[in-house]
Amino acid sequence: LLSFLSERNNLAGVRHIVLVLSGKGGVGKSTISTELALSLRHSGKKVGILDVDLCGPSIPRMFKVQDNDVHQCDSGWVPVFVDQDKSISLMSIGFLLENPDDAVVWRGPKKNALIKQFVADVAWGDLDFLIVDTPPGTSDEHISTVEALRPYKPLGAILVTTPQAVSVGDVRRELTFCKKMGLRVLGVVENMSGFVCPHCSECTNIFSKGGGEELAKHAGVPFLGCVPLDPQLSQSLEEGRDFIQEFPKSSAFPALAHVAQQILDGASQQSS
Repeated sequence: LLSFLSERNNLAGVRHIVLVLSGKGGVGKSTISTELALSLRHSGKKVGILDVDLCGPSIPRMFKVQDNDVHQCDSGWVPVFVDQDKSISLMSIGFLLENPDDAVVWRGPKKNALIKQFVADVAWGDLDFLIVDTPPGTSDEHISTVEALRPYKPLGAILVTTPQAVSVGDVRRELTFCKKMGLRVLGVVENMSGFVCPHCSECTNIFSKGGGEELAKHAGVPFLGCVPLDPQLSQSLEEGRDFIQEFPKSSAFPALAHVAQQILDGASQQSS
């Protein structure tokens, strides 16, 4: 009963939960989760990111907070704040590893127990959105995450693909997973959709184009838009510059702002 009460309390102040999924690794789920959080913050929202990618927790590094420690409070773990005005908070297994090079070599039950603990024991406080960044695939970690969040009625899932047919095929399986788990699909985002030249700003389709839109149409779910690769944004992340400040100048920003607006519209419809 006590654990049930703590779960109720810790997510009670979270208005909307959005999962970011993909059947494939390397399509940029963590990047989209991070950039979506920044876009929502840009719209004046308070956002949390729960990074349940236990084997590849990359979000702490993206926000330059990988050396922070997680502290305990009466109601559980205190998330790490990434900015001065505490508008984005973050929880990740990356904060719990003694050494950043440690590998999480765990069997399923231990991973599942940590996911349940992440859902129950992080003291998020009041949030407009909690974005859940998941590992690739449709493994037991996904099932644990969706089941642990089900009592809190998530707004739904965003599926991330890249334009190529191979990626789209893997993401199609993720759509089946969502259907089986009764998880609403908010829509599909086609990431890495073209490369924006830093010199002339022309967008070149280095992969192919339109796979994500085709998939959304075929599955009868919304297509949320194409997000181009922006080398300047990647560079600011790699060089430890203030990615949060530079994000609005990025060529990917309008596309992400458009995705965020559709999520906001969906959330306001659910609330009304």
